[in-house]
Amino acid sequence: MSTPDLNLLVTLDVLLAEGSVARAARRLGLSPSAMSRALARLRETTGDPLLVRAGRGLVATPRALELRERVSQLVQDAEAVLRPAEQPDLAQLNRTFTLRSSEGFVENFGAALIARMAGQAPGVRLRFMHKADKDSTSLRDGTVDLETGVVGKAAGPELRTQGLFRDRLIGVVRRGHPLSQGEMTPARYAAGSHIGVSRRGLERGPIDEALAPLELQRQIVTIVAGFSTALALARATDFIASVPERHTASLREGMHSFALPFAVPTFTVAMLWHPRLDSDHAHRWLRSCVREICVK
Repeated sequence: MSTPDLNLLVTLDVLLAEGSVARAARRLGLSPSAMSRALARLRETTGDPLLVRAGRGLVATPRALELRERVSQLVQDAEAVLRPAEQPDLAQLNRTFTLRSSEGFVENFGAALIARMAGQAPGVRLRFMHKADKDSTSLRDGTVDLETGVVGKAAGPELRTQGLFRDRLIGVVRRGHPLSQGEMTPARYAAGSHIGVSRRGLERGPIDEALAPLELQRQIVTIVAGFSTALALARATDFIASVPERHTASLREGMHSFALPFAVPTFTVAMLWHPRLDSDHAHRWLRSCVREICVK
């Protein structure tokens, strides 16, 4: 069975609306003979004359009357599919976005982001998901709409990324800790008892690599998976937590923070999304909200 020419739907819609080959031809910018040939093809395709002579004009057959509303709706639906998406009415938008982030993002930026979005789109809800690894499968399969974090080698090469802010590691101790007084030196920092932070349980990281050329080595007394856990331990002990500065601002309230007395590479926190959402207007609005909150 041959595939019907779907372009004929537009012709049929105009013919049924006008009830005249000449008027339909003018409306579509065709010659009367071309429109007559199109009507002949429609009659052959549908197996019905569709429009028949009645005096000096044409009248629709029962089959044509039956098809008129359906054809009109099909053409309207097709035009809607093919035209560019319209900007959403944020006040009427009803949608849940899932944002996957590493520890500290929600605590520092979540409240401001929710307030920012609720002020424009009260029907939008944010679902925050903990980022336990750098695997990008959830962005590919659509279970996550947006992700924040440091872009790693595990991120899919097809993903879109946009930097949000630069961050650096700093040291944090409880208020009244001996390190909260006096000059901080590499040797003094390394001599303390340290909390290692690693989702994979690694014992060494960029701080240890920075200390090695100075012939210094820190003592890791415990390893935890996240920054908030490290800060909670540091708050209740004499241990030292080394965490990202901007990512942990609210978590460090009431504690003593200090710049590391040696050079450690800074890093960029970015947002990542799948290219299928790149042109989605609601998703673009979500990205703009995240960007505006994070760059403040």
